[in-house]
This record gives sequence, C-alpha cells and structure tokens, in this order.
Amino acid sequence: MPVLDSHVFDITRAIQLAVAPVFLLTAIGTLINALTGRLGRAIDRRRKLEELLPAFEGETRASMERELTTLAIRIKYVLRSISAAVLSALLVCLLIGTAFLGAFVSVDLAKTVAALFVLAIAALTACLVYFLREVYLASEAERARFFEG
Repeated sequence: MPVLDSHVFDITRAIQLAVAPVFLLTAIGTLINALTGRLGRAIDRRRKLEELLPAFEGETRASMERELTTLAIRIKYVLRSISAAVLSALLVCLLIGTAFLGAFVSVDLAKTVAALFVLAIAALTACLVYFLREVYLASEAERARFFEG
C-alpha cells in the first residue's frame, strides 16, 4: 500500500501545481477574446471604408486612405498580439503536461517546467506590448479624426 499512497500524493501534488497555470490560461483566453473583438471591429471598419472610398475625392478621400493605412497597421498588431497570446497558452499547456509527466517519471523536469513558464510569460508580455501599441494607434487615429471634423 505505501507505493499507492506515494503515487496518490504525487498526483495530488501535480494537480495542485497545475491549478495556477490553469488560471493563467483563463486570463489568456479572456485576452484573446478581447483581441478578436478588436480585430473584428477593425476589419469591419476597413471594409466599410474600402466600400465608400470610390465615392469620395480630394481631402476626404486622402483622410480615408490615411485611416485605411492606420487600420492595416492596427490589424497587423492585433494579429501579432493574438499569435503571441496563443503561443503563451500553448506553452502553459506544455508546462502543465510536463508537470504531470514529472509526477509519474523519475526524471527531474523542474528546469523544463521553469523554462516553459518563463517562455510563456515572455510570450504573454509580447502579446501585451503589441496590444498596447494597437490601442495607442487606435486612440491616436480617433484623436486625429476628432480634430479633423
């Protein structure tokens, strides 16, 4: 029976260690949801502008073309942000799997788990930097539109 008790303890410990990364996955999922919403709105705005563009000339058309350029850049940043968030989530999943694997094999995987955590946080940091850049561009574009009108 002692071997069974030891395994149950190891499994229980692995589950406890996996709980915190699961909360991180939830946060990343929420962030991806917000990013896809922003991406959808930017794409819808781009489509609307592209549809209206042929009907305008002069300064109005030039303003619309500048906005299209800004939207293209914003879309690029949102896509990069989503990619970094998905990478972070994948690394967290690998981290959880590795932690469980470490509970069942006699190999010390602590350094691997630590490395996966650092990489996941680095990817999440990149996601947030891209997100911040996109939000800044959106607010600058809105401010420019406010002062033009």
